[in-house]
Parts: sequence; C-alpha cells; structure tokens
Amino acid sequence: MADAKKKTIVVVGVSHKEDKFGFKIFRDLLKNGFTVIGVNPTDGEILGQKIYRNLKEINKAVDLVITVVPASVTERIVEECKELGIKEIWMQPGSESDLAIAKAAKYGISVIANACFMVQEGIW
Repeated sequence: MADAKKKTIVVVGVSHKEDKFGFKIFRDLLKNGFTVIGVNPTDGEILGQKIYRNLKEINKAVDLVITVVPASVTERIVEECKELGIKEIWMQPGSESDLAIAKAAKYGISVIANACFMVQEGIW
C-alpha cells in the first residue's frame, strides 16, 4: 500500500490483551511510526493511546480502517464506514465475510481481504 504511513489508520478490535492480534497490530503500527487510532467498545487507554468506542467518536478524518474482529462485526463496520465516508477497509484474515466485502463494493469502499496488513507492509 503506497504511503500507508501518511494515512490515518484505525484498528477496529484493538485489545488490552497482549497475546491478541488486535493488540499486536496496534502496538507494532505505533512502534513503526504509523498514525493509528484504536477502537474497542470498552474504550479506555492502551499503550498510552485513547481508545474510542466506535468510529463515530473519532473527531478526525480516517483514511483506512483495519478490522481485527469477527466477520459479523466487520459487516457493521462497513455500514459505519459508509455513513462516515471512509473509503478504504482492510479486513484482516478471519475478519472478512462475503457479505462485508459485497457491501463495501456496493458502497464504493475499497477492500483488501485475505491478506495481512502487517505482512504486506513488511512489519511482520
């Protein structure tokens, strides 16, 4: 992904649990200089960063959403992205579904699925 470091990236499914991919992705994006925001319904703070309950709470423009959640949640996230005008979603392996991908396509949202963002960016 060209110039991913210049984008504001939201990780949906960031976790307080260090063994979860939501935590590892968030941590390693921060460590590698990405502009990253975390979303988790329990909000709070992770790694010194404010965590938002949902995309609507974020008060800045979002370029890319990375989902690290069950497919049924990703389907709802696609709806939020449509409402908020977010045009790019990366569905981490296991978070995608045919319905989520089809909805995103219908809404004109660019989707990458069946690939790991962290591997693609050369972080892992």
